[in-house]
Amino acid sequence: MNANPSPQRQDEWDESTELFAPTARDLPVGRHEFHRERLMAQIHDMQQEERTATAGAAGPAKVRRLRLPRPAIALPALAAALAGVVVAGVAMSGGGGVEDGGIATGPALTTRLGTTTTDGMPELIDEISLAAADVSHPVVKPGQFIYIESKTAETFVKTVDDKSSLASHPLHSRKVWMSPDGTEGWLTEPAVNGPEGETLSLPDEQGNPRVADLNGPSYDYLTKLTTDPDELLAKIYKETKGQGNSPDQQAFATIGDLLGESYPPAELYPALFKAAEKIPGVVVVNDVEDAVGRPGVAVARLDETSGAREEWIFDKKTHVFLGERSVQVEQHGGEGEDELFKPGTVLFTSAIVKRTVVDEMKQTPSQAG
Repeated sequence: MNANPSPQRQDEWDESTELFAPTARDLPVGRHEFHRERLMAQIHDMQQEERTATAGAAGPAKVRRLRLPRPAIALPALAAALAGVVVAGVAMSGGGGVEDGGIATGPALTTRLGTTTTDGMPELIDEISLAAADVSHPVVKPGQFIYIESKTAETFVKTVDDKSSLASHPLHSRKVWMSPDGTEGWLTEPAVNGPEGETLSLPDEQGNPRVADLNGPSYDYLTKLTTDPDELLAKIYKETKGQGNSPDQQAFATIGDLLGESYPPAELYPALFKAAEKIPGVVVVNDVEDAVGRPGVAVARLDETSGAREEWIFDKKTHVFLGERSVQVEQHGGEGEDELFKPGTVLFTSAIVKRTVVDEMKQTPSQAG
């Protein structure tokens, strides 16, 4: 971050600017890591889509996509580890390339596994929390929308003629707009749902109203959460009881989702990170990188059941939040598709590009006045 970042409109918070500016006081205007805030936390995420792709000679292939954050249910073993991973079938394109519903695919995403340690954890959390508390974080007003733009990619299973292997979608753009109360929203992710996008507004077509909670928070809901780390963590354990592969992993995942594709108020950030530090098994992973290749350090936890490690990635110097990813660290044997996910496979990765408050649905920062 720049020591003297160029002034921004109060209603326009550009994540990319904060990510690269040297930092006045060394922390990027406060939201350092909190930027990362995983605001990207898929505010709405909870998307479980089922699509059917028609294959030429290969025949029909089913595509099942589960996006982060993980749904509020207990997922079985490896399936839980693949929150955000696409378990899918694909169709063969006429040119011999592989396509998923018309979308080009590539080889599985992989990475070098960084070393883990608990040394320096308190200091790192303090730096992240300090940065977050020090940030200029615009309050979202009624009628405005939270805009979050990210770059994401994932590894999934493709099945053609009953033969399964790993593949990935190339890094692609994802844009989300959400109203403060969470009742109005829009998602555009051309690589997944086409150029037009889809509504996230509620009630949905079944008439289900918006009921914000820890697994699907709205900005208004987040403003009412306690900022006491112990009380917050106790609430998370209580309200997520029975979910995920273990209480500790579910608590870590829940905090990650709150920090991701959402917009927590500035005063909540320190509480979230301080709460995460208290969860058994949380470690620091050195020498990691986000979806667009930016190097960083991660706060992470291994899901002992699935063998996948969820990592929240921060800039090493500024402690700005860069993004998140899920990496297979241990292979748990099993049969069929489980055997395909080798250690080092990147199940899901996402990097925040922009996080801003805009005045209209579908308005981008460049279109703001």
